[in-house]
Amino acid sequence: MESGIADFLANPWVYLSMPVISAIVGYGTNVVAIYMMFHPVEFLGIKVKNWPNILGWQGIIPRRAAHMASVCVDTITKHLITQEEMFARLDAERIAGELDGPLNAMIEDIVDKVMGEHQPTLWESLPQVVKRQIYKRVKSEMPSVISEIMEEIKTNINQMYDLKDMVITNLTKDKALLNQIFAEVGHAEFKFIARSGIYFGGLFGVLQMGVWVFYQEWWLLPAFGLAVGYATNWIALQMIFNPKEIVRVGPFRIQGLFMKRQEEVARDFGKLVAAQVLTPANIIEAILKGPYSDKVFTTIGRHVQRTIDEQTSVAKPFVTFTVGTQAYRQMKASAVTQIIDALPDALHHIEHYANDALDLENTLSTRLAGLPPRDFEGMLRPAFEQDEWILIAVGAALGMMVGIFQLVVLFGDEMGIWEGEEGAAAAAQSAVQWLSASGLG
Repeated sequence: MESGIADFLANPWVYLSMPVISAIVGYGTNVVAIYMMFHPVEFLGIKVKNWPNILGWQGIIPRRAAHMASVCVDTITKHLITQEEMFARLDAERIAGELDGPLNAMIEDIVDKVMGEHQPTLWESLPQVVKRQIYKRVKSEMPSVISEIMEEIKTNINQMYDLKDMVITNLTKDKALLNQIFAEVGHAEFKFIARSGIYFGGLFGVLQMGVWVFYQEWWLLPAFGLAVGYATNWIALQMIFNPKEIVRVGPFRIQGLFMKRQEEVARDFGKLVAAQVLTPANIIEAILKGPYSDKVFTTIGRHVQRTIDEQTSVAKPFVTFTVGTQAYRQMKASAVTQIIDALPDALHHIEHYANDALDLENTLSTRLAGLPPRDFEGMLRPAFEQDEWILIAVGAALGMMVGIFQLVVLFGDEMGIWEGEEGAAAAAQSAVQWLSASGLG
């Protein structure tokens, strides 16, 4: 003990550097751990067939994109808004009105293409006034057809559209967007984790310095480095999510950092998800290309073909006699195909109305702000939960390596590490023995 105190008095700056180094270690390990949560977006390393990807790394959130996206959509559909409520906010007649102009502009082209493909001679022989009458009748029916189709889709929305599939598909495909959601939702918490490494690392460093003055064993510095790397991450995670409810300690109100920011997080999440995920464009694409798109097209086809039959009901015997029953059916099917092909471009015209009608940013923000803390925790906790041991282990390993660096560089002479080959060999042998005993080697 006396030699340790004497050494401290002889080399105070060496000892005082220990808290500084510990603070740097705490900060550095936490920054690395956070970076590893998000990066790299795609796997970086060596892939071996039929083996897990252990020779490389992929960010925890991108690697578990499907699960993270599922957590995100579960929060939305269970606590914030359902697809039934979303579509109930859309007025079928208003949508028909919004599409009236775009579809009318396409009607003449569609009729010309169908007739030109199946009955070019008949179509060319018709007077222009007759053609205009046909255009007019088709155009007059389109709003009611669109309105009927929308009402049927809304009534049977669970058989026509899958919100969860849409969100998971988009976020799994765009892992950078998934990263952005978690990074923006938890930006303050991630900053706290990094900075807390300085505070807790410095405190551990002071304790380490005090112990080292009175008790010097070669394994002590690596052990403290491991403890700093482990504890700074673990403590920071606990402070983020606990306590969930406000706890009063004298004049102080204590609550997990993430819970305290619920209103701010709700606002950011609502804005980001409404602008990037639950957009009218994405919803329309999911309806037309999602797992239930066949049912949607069948519904559209049924309504269009029925309308054609109604419009030609008086002249149908003459039409079928003139062009043939099979050709008449082909013309109807071709008309359906042409309309379906034109729908994606036409539907873009309802995006502004749909955005206002759905009002998702306000709905998501308001309802998320009102969630109970335990439900609200689910917004960010899954980003850490399953693989947080990896982050803590990485911090511990990096901390231990810095502890070894301290031992060798700062106190190598005192510990006899540099006293010739025998000293180095003895230190190496002791290190191997300690690692084996601790289960790390």
